Amino acid sequence: MCRSEADWLVGINGTRAMTAFNSKSGGFHKTPVGRVQTPTLAILVEREEKIKRFVPKDYWEVHATFGVAEGQYAGRWIDEKFAKPKNDDADDAHLRAERIWDAQRAEAIKAKCDGKPGEIEEESKPTTQASPLLFDLTSLQRAANGRFGFSARTTLSLAQSLYEKHKVLTYPRTDSRALPEDYLATVKSTLEAMDDTPYAPFAKKILKQGWVKPTKRIFNNAKISDHFAIIPTGQAPKALNEIEAKLYDLVVRQFLAVFYPSAEYMVTTRITRVEAEAFKSEGKVLVNAGWLEVHGRAAAEDGDTPNLVAVKKGEKAKTEEITILATQTRPPARFTEATLLSAMEGAGKLVEDEELRDAMKERGLGTPATRAVIIEKLLAEEYVVRNGRELQATPKAFSLLTLLRGLDIPELASPEMTGEWEYKLKEMEHGKLKRAAFMKEIAKMTKHIVDQAKMHESETVPGDYAMLQSKCPACGGTIKENYKKFQCEKCEFSLWRILAGRQFEPAEIEELLIKKSIGPLQGFRSRLGRPFAANIKLNAEHKLEFDFGQANEDAEPVDFSGQEVIGPCPKCGGNVYAHGMAYICEKSAALPRTCDFRTGKIILQRNIEPEQVTKLLKEGKTDLLHKFISKKGRPFSAFLVRGSDGKVSFEFAPREAKAGAKGAAKKSDEKPAAEKPAAKKAPARARKTA
Repeated sequence: MCRSEADWLVGINGTRAMTAFNSKSGGFHKTPVGRVQTPTLAILVEREEKIKRFVPKDYWEVHATFGVAEGQYAGRWIDEKFAKPKNDDADDAHLRAERIWDAQRAEAIKAKCDGKPGEIEEESKPTTQASPLLFDLTSLQRAANGRFGFSARTTLSLAQSLYEKHKVLTYPRTDSRALPEDYLATVKSTLEAMDDTPYAPFAKKILKQGWVKPTKRIFNNAKISDHFAIIPTGQAPKALNEIEAKLYDLVVRQFLAVFYPSAEYMVTTRITRVEAEAFKSEGKVLVNAGWLEVHGRAAAEDGDTPNLVAVKKGEKAKTEEITILATQTRPPARFTEATLLSAMEGAGKLVEDEELRDAMKERGLGTPATRAVIIEKLLAEEYVVRNGRELQATPKAFSLLTLLRGLDIPELASPEMTGEWEYKLKEMEHGKLKRAAFMKEIAKMTKHIVDQAKMHESETVPGDYAMLQSKCPACGGTIKENYKKFQCEKCEFSLWRILAGRQFEPAEIEELLIKKSIGPLQGFRSRLGRPFAANIKLNAEHKLEFDFGQANEDAEPVDFSGQEVIGPCPKCGGNVYAHGMAYICEKSAALPRTCDFRTGKIILQRNIEPEQVTKLLKEGKTDLLHKFISKKGRPFSAFLVRGSDGKVSFEFAPREAKAGAKGAAKKSDEKPAAEKPAAKKAPARARKTA
């Protein structure tokens, strides 16, 4: 009761206070906050801030191919003296034994070892991998998101349907991954009921081998709160739809696998020393499938670890090839629903105070039943958007966190507050704290939130804001950034920091004030949540306007004098220039219009550099370009190619066939995108972009 009342007091009063504050300057700007949703949002914002601050660093790896009597194997150079740093420095986090931070050193290692024989040392040892535990709701949501892409809400809905409607699963809103100690007979009867199902071979084997035993890993009353783990009921499913069947199958196989023995491997680590330089090779051989017999080998970790060819005692390896791989460090990955659920479950790790951290061990942020709802709320309130499976914090989320920090109420966005509440609620359970004292603190905190919102205006919210060098176009005054706007200090001129879901950086506003136009810029979102790109113009009234670069038959001809020629037009031989949102033929902007060639500056959310367009026009093909984003939100790489008719298409690099692959490879789901729809037919391995 205290927990619910406290949630309500903080949530409703905090939401009203923040909404009222953001609506002072006009309009209605709903700004929800809450004890669980705002700390969850803070986790996403912190990750996005790390990604924005990240500066990639170049590094190199040296890879070798070695030959022995039985065949070839690969090895990667390592620094045998490398020791993992003990501090939490961001730069040190990218240090690895195999990474070389100097290109000359990598070249020196290659030159030193190329063609030289190698001494082989190897060690093989057995290892085991136990089956995953039974599902609670959070782990089921994580697994379904990772395997099928189901959202947390979808998984909860499906599990609820399988429980209520079909009666084939036990109660899903549970945070327990164990069964009651008196449940052995029920488990055996459930297994017996699978006799006429696809799971019969596994169920029969479990019963025959006597693997249903009273182990504390599976049957443990101490690990059960209100409800036990999610398992099948033994009732045969009828009329399940496709996605219900997928989730049911996932739960059943987890239920069966938990009784199977551990998977057994033989892991081999091989060191090949060439001229005192060490190259490491690792291999993993499945000796006994164990529970993988139920789930399949794909469920095993490190499933891509190759087998190593055998070597004879004392045999030397021939260094057949050495290559240097140039690459860069990568920023931390954005959260998916699966990883965010894990972060919410383990949010206590983010709390510094030991007592508070212990109080959060059992709960984390939210409960298994509410975490999906929290994520959906963040999406519905446009604090978060989905990019494929990734969850990305929006400028609205950054704005809220800036506001909370500026108003000196950061506890509302910290897991610490939840930790403190859980600690005090536990004290109440043991009679060490009275309800009145707890609720008095909640009322005090709520009053602080409301008072802080009343005390400040948008212009007075503290923060790390920029002072622009460019002067006000209306009066020549100084423009300063504040919580909501870029505001002139002398007159009424101002520009919103956020437009169509995109936040402008001070440097972008500087360029806009100087050139009166900027772009094309990405990151805008329509009212339907669809991403789009556009140029931004500052009109005669000093207001922002979108410019999508659409051709206008009545427009004045464009003067390209003084502009750099990108290349020859593939349709008419004229010059191609950068103009607006596209690269266009000069004759398409002339009167009369005699050519229609154009190709977008942005294709599938990727900026196309002028030098690549030059190569496309002159040679007919760009370099392999990365980070195109398909309509399903998946990144892919492709060449841009010019057809004989002047049309620009995608061409995909050939894929290496996987050993043992069955059937033809799946076709890529990426669809062409640019300023014009693709033609119905396209050349093999090519798709039109314009």
